[in-house]
This record gives sequence, C-alpha cells and structure tokens, in this order.
Amino acid sequence: MDVCAAVADQVTIDPGARILIPTGFAVAIPAGYEIQIRPRSGLAVKQGLSLPNSPGTIDADYRGEVKIAMINLGREPVTITRGDRVAQLVVAPVVRAVIDVVSELEDTDRGSGGFGHTGV
Repeated sequence: MDVCAAVADQVTIDPGARILIPTGFAVAIPAGYEIQIRPRSGLAVKQGLSLPNSPGTIDADYRGEVKIAMINLGREPVTITRGDRVAQLVVAPVVRAVIDVVSELEDTDRGSGGFGHTGV
C-alpha cells in the first residue's frame, strides 16, 4: 500500500540530507507479521529520494507513529508536501529461523564464489 506524508504543510530535503517524514498513523501488527517499508521507484528515479534503511521493518510490538526515514541522493533539494506518497508498505509474515552451529558446510557448485562469480 502507498503511504502519504503527514507533514504540517511541506518540508524540503536538501541533497545528502536525511529526514523522518511523519505519516499521521500508528499500527498494531499481529504477532508473526511485520510491515516492510520500501521506496517508491518514481521518487527514486525522478527526484533521487530513497530510504536509507530499505527495506525498513516495523516489528509487531511497535505502537508509535509510523515515520519514513528518507534520504535525498539527488543533486537538487526536493520538497515533500502533505499528502504526497512517500513510500510503500508491505505486510509480510515473519519466519523465525532455527540456527544450527556446525563445524563445516556442505559443498555446492558455486562454493564460496562471491559478487559477480556466477556471471555478468
């Protein structure tokens, strides 16, 4: 779902600056779920706005106002006006991993090949 800015009137984000944008609402997320906060592609491409911790996570036990951490990666100041769509929210189930400590890992064809190892 889209989420809109609930700033008083408008706020300007200078190049390189980070800011918390209020949304004006809080949520009660059921246990076993999270809300992921993701950037809007149009803001990223057209204005250089992104989310510095993307995707952000709102845990099920959080009850405060949802705020969107934004960063201006562009070269020009960007003004956010009340009601502007600033991010997207996705409700997702949380899977709890069970960690097994082992002395060695099973081998795969890729092995320990890292970034760029599998092709262009």
